[in-house]
Amino acid sequence: MNGEALCPLCGRPLGTVNIDRHHLVPRTFKGREQFPVHKICHRKIHSVLSERELLQHYHTWEALRAHPDIAAFIAWVARKPPGFWTSTATARSKRR
Repeated sequence: MNGEALCPLCGRPLGTVNIDRHHLVPRTFKGREQFPVHKICHRKIHSVLSERELLQHYHTWEALRAHPDIAAFIAWVARKPPGFWTSTATARSKRR
């Protein structure tokens, strides 16, 4: 990989496009530390889990990867190139 940064969720190279930052402890709950992740990976996290669930149970990469929906997503996205992006439902849009 030539020292290329990897997404901590899916493990694919980050590249330089469609990158977001994720707070393992949500900012709502005073989380400060941010991690670069693919935009599609970040959207998936927030489409599946609430801020409270992230705080209470899914505030580590290992816990996130172990969630059944996230694990299925990782298996699917692993076959995509690093810059791949498609829109995903957000938690807010799912509530409507």
